[in-house]
Amino acid sequence: MARPQNKYADFEGLRERAVALRRAGYSLRQIRDELKVFNNDILNRLVKGEPPPEWTKRPRAKDDLRAKARELRLQGWTYDQIEAELGCSKSSISLWVRDLPKPERRDPTEQAKLAARKRWEHELAVREEQRRQTKEAAAAEIGALSDRDLFLVGVALYWAEGTKDKPHARRERVTFVNSDADMIRLFLSWLDLLDVERRHITYRVMIHETADIESAEAYWADVVRADRNSFGKTTLKRHNPKTVRKNTGNDYHGCLVLTVRQSAVLYRRIEGWWTGIVADAVTRLR
Repeated sequence: MARPQNKYADFEGLRERAVALRRAGYSLRQIRDELKVFNNDILNRLVKGEPPPEWTKRPRAKDDLRAKARELRLQGWTYDQIEAELGCSKSSISLWVRDLPKPERRDPTEQAKLAARKRWEHELAVREEQRRQTKEAAAAEIGALSDRDLFLVGVALYWAEGTKDKPHARRERVTFVNSDADMIRLFLSWLDLLDVERRHITYRVMIHETADIESAEAYWADVVRADRNSFGKTTLKRHNPKTVRKNTGNDYHGCLVLTVRQSAVLYRRIEGWWTGIVADAVTRLR
């Protein structure tokens, strides 16, 4: 009696079909179902040497850790240091970096300095987290401001930061100068509360002459939501070569000067409001 023909007898023909499917982007399971090859050993032999399609590759969660561990090892870090830095096990670290050269033994003094630096970095991170939590908790305590809250805050803000009238130099005009965008926004919100129309407010940038003036003007125009072309001429501060400026870099935008036109009456009211606040506060002194 004749034996039934083995369906794997034409292995090379089957391999050609398997390779074609693999290169067309088929997964092993799809090739198995297409060719009816349910023997895993033979299936792997059919596609041997053919890389799997990209869509079948699963991202490995530890790939970034592995790359970082290798980078640190090449910098001379020990397993203990890498473990403390990345929070992964020594067995994983050993597997990832075992092909790399061992770091030279460090001088005990250098090791102690490195350990102290790591402890200090950890302490700084803890302190920064404490700062963040304290600030967030404090911000939550404020809640929504009433109109009276905003009114009182605005009066105090202007008296601290705005220009003031002097007997020897009459300046009964509301002018507010600040480099803090949030202070500017708060002041504008206060003026809105007082029904001061934006068309009565003028803007002018005041900045050091060596700064990026064009960028600063665009920055402040965005803060106050006004057309940059409506700004007055920028005031430039002359550079003194004997001084070392700290207000440099991309975060330096100079100051914005806000002036309310024909605001003598408003200025007098602000001064009166401030006098009233102080008078009441003084009665509360212990």
